[in-house]
Amino acid sequence: VLRSLGIPTRVVTNFNSAHDRNINLSIDKYVDISGKTLHLTEDSVWNFHVWNESWFIRRDLGSFYDGWQVLDATPQERSKGIYQCGPASTRAIKEGDVNLDYDSSFVFAAVNADYVTWICYSNKRKERIYSDTRKIGKFISTKAVGTNSRVDVTANYKYPEVKEISFKISYSQYKNSLMDDRKILVTAV
Repeated sequence: VLRSLGIPTRVVTNFNSAHDRNINLSIDKYVDISGKTLHLTEDSVWNFHVWNESWFIRRDLGSFYDGWQVLDATPQERSKGIYQCGPASTRAIKEGDVNLDYDSSFVFAAVNADYVTWICYSNKRKERIYSDTRKIGKFISTKAVGTNSRVDVTANYKYPEVKEISFKISYSQYKNSLMDDRKILVTAV
């Protein structure tokens, strides 16, 4: 419909798409002390999810948010009382502006939520035992114009994950760094 009105529109697929029911920007998995999964959340990770993007000027949000906007024709959650999703600015999603209207927090979580595993003890205490910041939002893709090739648009939705960098230093440098209360990732020399 949007294309017939002359609005640039394309289909986008997100692999390892998070479905964050409680909008806490993480997908939480709970296990007991034996490792058995406890069903305490409705969060889930889908193999993939598909939505549309359309190119809009955003006078309501400001020109910073002009460009591709996420519109989901198959929303699974209510937004402002009805089943709808978008138009959420991909720029807002990438910048983490999750407090804007039009479901930017939901789409942000779909592509960038942390996958967190918690252990629940019998005394109702829970402890985070694992967190994966790279699992969600993989190979966000659209079809290339004029060919059947895939175009990776992940960079429109999220910044590259930070990689750990290790430095080789001598023991005396390491010892001095502890005295200076600096945080240095050390690789044994």
